[in-house]
Amino acid sequence: MPLVPEISLFLAVPHLGLFDLTGGGFHSDQPPPFWAFAWAGGQALARYLLDHPEVVAGRRVLDVASGSGLVAIAAARAGAAQVAAVDVDPEAVAAAHRNAKANGVALAQDVPRPEVVLAGDAFYSARVAEQIMPVLRTARQQGASVLVGEPGRGYFPERSFDRLARYSVPVPKALEDVETLVTSVWEMRNTMLSAANKLYAACI
Repeated sequence: MPLVPEISLFLAVPHLGLFDLTGGGFHSDQPPPFWAFAWAGGQALARYLLDHPEVVAGRRVLDVASGSGLVAIAAARAGAAQVAAVDVDPEAVAAAHRNAKANGVALAQDVPRPEVVLAGDAFYSARVAEQIMPVLRTARQQGASVLVGEPGRGYFPERSFDRLARYSVPVPKALEDVETLVTSVWEMRNTMLSAANKLYAACI
């Protein structure tokens, strides 16, 4: 991976774009093979975890919308006690486990009450953003840390997050129409705590 050379993945060849692998179109009964690419948000989040292993070290970690498994693998390499990769596409889950094995780490099938929830490049459409935000919000309200890698897709609710880091991520031009994407790693705020702080501030 350009930004994460410690990790290697089985991916589509660089000159192919997402829909080159689907016959040029999208079919609702067959999700596009997002797992065949290392997206900018995943690369940035993986880089952050490897550079800041204390975020996941010794903790139970869940990687949602895992795709290739890059972020889950980085969490495992950073010392997480247990890591599971979940995705709506069974092919993505299979790819994540295949890539994990190639990198000498193992992924769990499930993680009960995760302490850290990760999502790389998961806000690429309005519909997906609407689906994933309740999942992340629930995890945060239950006490988990929630980190997101996001290259500014346009559907990301930035007001709910604090930026932790920013990277310039090399990406295949066939995939993104550019050669680099400025991508940030964000941490979700605890909205319940924020509301309590605002109420306290108003009272004093």
